[in-house]
Amino acid sequence: MTLMDPLANALTNILNHERIGKNEVLLRPASKMISATLRLIQKAGYIGEFEYIDDGRSGQFKVQLLGRINKTGVIKPRYPVKKDEFQKWANLYLPAYNFGLLIVSTSEGLMTHNEAIEKGIGGRLIAYIY
Repeated sequence: MTLMDPLANALTNILNHERIGKNEVLLRPASKMISATLRLIQKAGYIGEFEYIDDGRSGQFKVQLLGRINKTGVIKPRYPVKKDEFQKWANLYLPAYNFGLLIVSTSEGLMTHNEAIEKGIGGRLIAYIY
């Protein structure tokens, strides 16, 4: 089986394990993109601690779940967003104002749409979570 989108796979695994009430999930393969996304989600309080486990192959992440995720997923295609268009996309992907996060890839790395608005930079939409 070939993996087309490891980030989509990771977010789907997190959501499925949340829904069946598990308190941790193993995500593989590991990547810098998944690591940065997990860090943002953790900072927002949706997941607990996560750690990288080197298994001699591609590695994996062990993530503690807190039961706070309602929905998460990747945004495909990865739409380019200008610095003043974030609200339009937030309305499209998030259920309510100031509820949830869009994760954006910018020239300064991955960040939430709120950080991108503060810094006044645009980027490409990667994922959403609420």
